[in-house]
Amino acid sequence: MKKKKLPLVCWDSIKLLTVLFLLWGVCFGADAYPGSEYRKQLFDYDWKFKLGDYPDASLNTYDDADWRILDLPHDWSIEGTLDPENPMGNDGGYFPAGTGWYRKSFEIPSKHKGKKVGIYFEGVYMNSEVFINGKSVGIRPYGYSSFYYDLTPYLRYDDKNIIAVRVDNSQQKNCRWYTGTGIYRHVWLTAMNAVHIEHWGIAITTPEVSEERAVVQIKTILRNETSSDRQITLTTKLTKGNDEAGKGEIKVDLPANGIKEITQKIFVLYPALWSPETPHLYNAHFLVTEASDVIDSTTESFGIRTVTYSAEQGLFLNGKRIILNGGCLHHDNGCLGAAAYDRAEERKVELMKAAGFNAVRTSHNIPSEEFLHACDRLGLLVIDETFDGWRDSKNQYDYSILFDQWWQRDIESMVLRDRNHPSIFCWSIGNEVIERKKLEVVTTARKLADYVHKFDPSRPVTSALAAWDNDWEIYDPLAAVHEIVGYNYLLHRAPVDHQRVPSRVIMQTESYPRDAFANWSLVNGHDYIIGDFVWTAIDYLGESGIGRFYYAGESEGEHYQRNHYPWHGAYCGDIDLTGWRKPISHYRDLLYNPDKKLYLAVKEPDNYYGKVKETLWSVWPTWESWNWPGHEGKEIEVEIYSRYPKVRLYLNDKLIGEKFTGKEQQFKAVFPVSYEPGILKAVGVESEIEIEKTILQTAGKPVKIQLTADRTKIKANGQDLSFITVEILDKEGILEPNADNQLTFEVKGAGTIVAVGNADLKDTDSYIGYQRKAWKGRAIVVVKSTRKEGKIMLKVTSPGLVPATVSIRTSK
Repeated sequence: MKKKKLPLVCWDSIKLLTVLFLLWGVCFGADAYPGSEYRKQLFDYDWKFKLGDYPDASLNTYDDADWRILDLPHDWSIEGTLDPENPMGNDGGYFPAGTGWYRKSFEIPSKHKGKKVGIYFEGVYMNSEVFINGKSVGIRPYGYSSFYYDLTPYLRYDDKNIIAVRVDNSQQKNCRWYTGTGIYRHVWLTAMNAVHIEHWGIAITTPEVSEERAVVQIKTILRNETSSDRQITLTTKLTKGNDEAGKGEIKVDLPANGIKEITQKIFVLYPALWSPETPHLYNAHFLVTEASDVIDSTTESFGIRTVTYSAEQGLFLNGKRIILNGGCLHHDNGCLGAAAYDRAEERKVELMKAAGFNAVRTSHNIPSEEFLHACDRLGLLVIDETFDGWRDSKNQYDYSILFDQWWQRDIESMVLRDRNHPSIFCWSIGNEVIERKKLEVVTTARKLADYVHKFDPSRPVTSALAAWDNDWEIYDPLAAVHEIVGYNYLLHRAPVDHQRVPSRVIMQTESYPRDAFANWSLVNGHDYIIGDFVWTAIDYLGESGIGRFYYAGESEGEHYQRNHYPWHGAYCGDIDLTGWRKPISHYRDLLYNPDKKLYLAVKEPDNYYGKVKETLWSVWPTWESWNWPGHEGKEIEVEIYSRYPKVRLYLNDKLIGEKFTGKEQQFKAVFPVSYEPGILKAVGVESEIEIEKTILQTAGKPVKIQLTADRTKIKANGQDLSFITVEILDKEGILEPNADNQLTFEVKGAGTIVAVGNADLKDTDSYIGYQRKAWKGRAIVVVKSTRKEGKIMLKVTSPGLVPATVSIRTSK
């Protein structure tokens, strides 16, 4: 008879921590497969924090009574005030940085001596040093790497233990985008017996896959930290849902104080394959037993799929050609800053999938674990990227000062942590490295690529290459190091390069948004080009002003030429900070996904707000709006994106015109229209039959507020989120696209407001608070659950508008 699965334990107090160790003791004697939660428990709750540097804060005797109590993940930069004098500057979005400390206490009963207890950080930005009971157990400079420390030698049993973490982001500038500051990803406490599966010690690949059978190869590293030889049994069970898919068992002789890697091959009949369209996942459950005692167990998720590529045929996933419609993505979560809440990470993937993307590049750093889990679950292919640069600096305190000492450890932690994710099809080792013209760069690249392959020989390696002069061909030796060569903004060179190097497999790792059709044409016309990744999928904080359009009289030039405060973020995304898809997103989606057939938008008239000026990463301001007061009788351009052979445009039921929208027209028609309020209608026409229509309608005076929650049921775990879109409507329920009303937010019940915002990256109001202006008729508010079940009631008001409320239910 199987024992019931014990519930997860929350780290609310020392008392609960004691309970957890009791549960660990129970699990080691269980006759069923204990879940991985027994060896890794969330350690995010009830930390103490104080901004500033306090050298004695590592000591147990330090008085932290006046410190702030908070839960992780935590980014203190987003809590601060935007200021053009902040040292992060335009790269970091003018947010504050500095140094801060975190502390947390816990207790372990003496009967658990002998267990190996550790702490695992998914990410701390940056220059972290971790102390246990006043002893330093390690430093980690790179803010995007995950790391683990063994706490066992320093623990005090039946007494208070104190973890202290110093975080130092004071050396600026150290990055080219918004980083956030603090323990911004999860922390876990771990406990294992002296004989155990090594941390990150499981590697799962699927070297043989057919419709009838898949071979799942699993390499497991077992460690024995006792002074005697041990005879153990490793049992591995594969499941899909509640069904067993395969099983393997092997007896292992483990030498004293030694490690051994065990290879198992397990057959899965009629496998369900992972792909962006069908992201099927399996679980591998590992059980380590000695005689009849369970001494370790864990579970690893994986997918069954094959990836092949060649210049002759392109990229194939599970034997089918796939074209990568990719987007680059920075790690922040907009109004939440860098705080990597699981739901926020998942939502980014949802937004990209809804916009038609099938791939993402994690530019230019290692992503969070939950982001990759979401890519696995929802079906998004991933280029997992380590570094922005190598030895030569882009900023004074960037990774260049760490490279020689840390690159091996940071690559190792990335690959070992991430290698079992089926969504990852490629590793990236760099981006536009400054030293690209130096002879030694080829040696460096080869060392990095070989080191990646040491831990995962199953995936190709790339990096993003760029050249801003006519010396592109001199990079051929550097390109040859990569199995797939990343081009930044240089895909137009690919046909000539193919003649020179016909074996090269190419993907464009960054592209200008406005070049969507040209890049789509190249990707579709040449098998050796496997895809395009636009810069970027979603707007982000920092790199202030990239992608901006502006008006005459405002600060001139590109984002890299000078500061453009109050711009504090990037407007080059297909999706804005509220999650709204810009017209360019719909156009790109229509190119790569022909089932998306019709979209209507309006170009902002030049000189309506001012004379429009564009930048390299911008597109002309185009909106889902037929509200242009004061422009009556004047010409305005209407754009229709269409996969129909032709389209018709109507204004107030009068035919304006008909145009072809085939490939020759780039699937686009532009109509000059004399503006008058009313209903603008686009119709897709095939064989002279009007098949599909879409409209834009002039909104009247703003009357009311509408709230739309992305989820109305969330977990009562103190971390789950609901993203609530605020829209300002007229009496007929039509969005007023010019509304900029001041909004006030009020929350009651089992939740809190964790962030507010809009898509205006010139609005310097705080992202933390209870007020925010709408922009283009929209705003967003994010509520977070507490650890109590109940109801969250959010009310939004604005003078002169009918208020709105929304209810969110929280449960365990």
